[in-house]
Amino acid sequence: MKKVLFVILMASAVLNVYSDIFTFKYTKGEKYRFVTSVTERVSINGRFSHNADILDKISVEVSEVRGNSAKYLCNFQTSERAYGRNSTYKLSDNYLSVFWRDAQGHYTIDPQYFMPVVRNVPIFPKNDLKEGDTWTAKGEEVHDLRRNFGINDAFHFPVLVNYTYKGRIEKNGKELAVIGIDYSVFYKVKYKYQYSNTVPSVITGYSHQTYYWDNDAGKPESYEEEFDFIYHLTSGDYVEYQGTASGKVIHTTDLDKEKAVAKIKKQIREKNIPNATVKADSRGVTINLKNIHFPPDSPVLVPSEREKLRKIGAILKQYPERDILITGHTARIGTEKSCQILSEQRAKAVGDYLLSIGAKSEMQMTFQGKGSREPAADNSTEEGRKLNRRVEITILEN
Repeated sequence: MKKVLFVILMASAVLNVYSDIFTFKYTKGEKYRFVTSVTERVSINGRFSHNADILDKISVEVSEVRGNSAKYLCNFQTSERAYGRNSTYKLSDNYLSVFWRDAQGHYTIDPQYFMPVVRNVPIFPKNDLKEGDTWTAKGEEVHDLRRNFGINDAFHFPVLVNYTYKGRIEKNGKELAVIGIDYSVFYKVKYKYQYSNTVPSVITGYSHQTYYWDNDAGKPESYEEEFDFIYHLTSGDYVEYQGTASGKVIHTTDLDKEKAVAKIKKQIREKNIPNATVKADSRGVTINLKNIHFPPDSPVLVPSEREKLRKIGAILKQYPERDILITGHTARIGTEKSCQILSEQRAKAVGDYLLSIGAKSEMQMTFQGKGSREPAADNSTEEGRKLNRRVEITILEN
């Protein structure tokens, strides 16, 4: 009897063993965002330099599908803020990228593009995979080293990636496959050109990732990462980047810009918000706060402006799934450098106030300054300078 029961149990166990085939799936016209948050510690020659909070937002559109491959149109937005601060992120870089990706995950992309940083990860085999199965595939990392090292081309180095299928879990109401992704790097750099300045000579490090894959949708749901990379330089110095990262896919419905503009115009009138207009543009819907008041050469909001922003915040709360971009502009007084700094400070002050009243979460807001480079009126008159002294709040489409 015990032997029969044991056989039945073993047969049941065999029946519960499952296998999966993982592939990317594409729908023409599909749009979504991938948002990642990075906390990074930077050291130079083993001594602490600084910490950084980095926010990356990737707007994705599948513009074309051919067979099992798709053409991606992507906008990559990188923002930073002071480490550990509950404040708005400053937009630091914006990249466009166009590439094809097949069902297994292989990229076809022009080498000119700086983004995405990690390519050909994950790569899925064509065969069935069972829990515990492992495989390896070639990947690549690509970095923008123009600012730090004066290397104008996108900086590529290869990685050999080890994968482990760890089974399925329930997460956020979905059944997801859990995939371990690990790679180590030891790469000696070979340059086509001779550089007079200091550049990386050897790159070492590792990345350990847990990848949550939605096989029904044919795309990732989220991921978590721990990393540590060291750039050994031709000067004999070395720089270490160590930290953690996490990211998730966010789906939003299309923004009806015409309807949103009409609704916000009506609310601006009803709430009696002075010097405020709204219009649709290529990025979404922009609320223009004209002649916004600060003390001279100061980013501190005066009480009347805080009251105005409290009303604007109530409007923004009606679009809970949308991110916003805050852009500061100044009149042309003083140097362009001082105008740039002041425009950034004022945009940040607006963002931080909106954050403090709960209009948006910290992950939903970024700010930038345009100095006096994009005047709305003639800077030679006081009336024109008032119009140029403005802050724009854009409700982003994607």
